[in-house]
Amino acid sequence: MTDLVSAMAASASGMAAQATRLRLASENLANVDTPGYRRKLVPFEAILGEAGAAVRTGPVRLFEGELPKVHDPLHPMADADGYYEGSSVEPIVEIADAREASRSYEANLRLLDQSRGMTRALLDVLRR
Repeated sequence: MTDLVSAMAASASGMAAQATRLRLASENLANVDTPGYRRKLVPFEAILGEAGAAVRTGPVRLFEGELPKVHDPLHPMADADGYYEGSSVEPIVEIADAREASRSYEANLRLLDQSRGMTRALLDVLRR
């Protein structure tokens, strides 16, 4: 029975981590045209303990690279040369990340459902 509980806990932690990843991808997409916006990234950390394995998200990090320069002399944030710092968000990358996070969330949900079904079947057998 503890193996089933461990599987359910691992699935739940995976779902929480993927939900965070999906939320950050959504935030990034919402700010694709915000000047000076840096893409948010979240690493995953494995947790190995007596109860089994799980995953959690680490601290949210910001994109550390160079922000693209956008030429628009009429923009209110433009400097004397007509450039301002754009966003580091690439919409295609964010959409791909969101799709991967969604699929991983669904896989964890299916594993949780299967574990719950197996637990229910085990309890039915034990009741007889």
